[in-house]
Amino acid sequence: MLSAEDNELLCRVGRGTPMGDLLRQYWLPALVSSELPDADGPPVRVRLLGESLIGFRVTSGTVGLIRNHCPHRGASLFFGRNEAEGLRCVYHGWKFDVAGRCVDMPSEPAESRFTSKVRAVTYPCLERNGVVWAYLGPRETPPPLPDIEPNMMAGEGVVQKILRECNWVQGMEGDIDTSHLGFLHLGAVQPDDTTPKSFDYYAVKDRAPKYDVVDTAFGTSYGAYRPAEADTDYWRIAHFLFPFFTKIPTGELGTQILVRAWVPLDDGHTMFWSIGIPRTRARAGAGSAATLNVNGRSVAAAGSRTGDFEFLPETTDWTTGRFRLAQNSANDYLIDREAQRTRSFTGIPGIFQQDQAITEGMGPIVDRAAEHLGSSDAMVIRTRRRLITAAKDLRDRGAVPPGVDAPSIYRCRSGGVILPRGANWLDATKELRQAR
Repeated sequence: MLSAEDNELLCRVGRGTPMGDLLRQYWLPALVSSELPDADGPPVRVRLLGESLIGFRVTSGTVGLIRNHCPHRGASLFFGRNEAEGLRCVYHGWKFDVAGRCVDMPSEPAESRFTSKVRAVTYPCLERNGVVWAYLGPRETPPPLPDIEPNMMAGEGVVQKILRECNWVQGMEGDIDTSHLGFLHLGAVQPDDTTPKSFDYYAVKDRAPKYDVVDTAFGTSYGAYRPAEADTDYWRIAHFLFPFFTKIPTGELGTQILVRAWVPLDDGHTMFWSIGIPRTRARAGAGSAATLNVNGRSVAAAGSRTGDFEFLPETTDWTTGRFRLAQNSANDYLIDREAQRTRSFTGIPGIFQQDQAITEGMGPIVDRAAEHLGSSDAMVIRTRRRLITAAKDLRDRGAVPPGVDAPSIYRCRSGGVILPRGANWLDATKELRQAR
């Protein structure tokens, strides 16, 4: 249970808040490259950490990120002309480059030097393998990009974005809560429905794993274990990486290359990102959580699907206008009560949508002072504490948060593994947990 003060600190991301200032220390995934497919193409609305921004790709191919309102009279730069290495406000023709410099001011006399006195707020962007990263922090020279393994593999990463209408911590905590797998996602699945000796078989045979949670250089990690065959245990090993990345244990440890990110748009809206290498996904029936065959039906196990989502048409809304699922709170996520009664634990189709229904159903920001946490919440408790402590250390002592200047600490993998009973999971999986 958190105090109201700590819950507020954890969730508020606006400029000048402790958590908002912490998040601004890091590079943030801002756009998929395909959102800006063409040089001098249409600008795109972007919402990050409570700021309304405009993304645009200039003639040379460089991506710029500029505050929405023109510094002249506040006109929206979404309507700007993207031309010849800059974005031109259509109100009076002032033009800005990706660094925020005013490079043309046709409404002023030719001899005027006013252009040198006007600068728009822009943020540095770097593009790597299909993802545009933005730095909203205070440094004149930004830190290096984090070594996010699937984003460093040219031509292989599959990137996906989905809006989550709740605070970023709520969404992220679902990823580090392994015990809900056996209920929310596999609650209607019995051991006889699964492949014997598979990860899913062990997960539904014992729905109350035991936990070991540790602090790491990059954040926190857990090993959750339950009995497998004689003298062995099935371990699900997963990670939280500062400031909002997760690596979930849905595949085989040492093989799966996947990262997820929970990027705050503002206090009550989050953009979920998934970046993965499809060829590393575990195979069904090979002792892994991939797809189950339950009573003749193909059922996706947690995290095993990378697509098959229907999105609503885009609107002009800054937060809910893009990447919003058609299956959402307005239609109760298409819950089927008859299916829930007879063949589905939730009645909600889709693994991701089940998670979304739960975390959004808590409200925009959950009241953590009303919680009653148990032993299965050990990873959630530890991760909250690390985030809160890091935000306070930055605020009070100027301490740089973990990972900002150490990109290599992000080189890790998650997944499931069978270990001899009594083995030290950290020692036994050291090599498997290393990104290659």
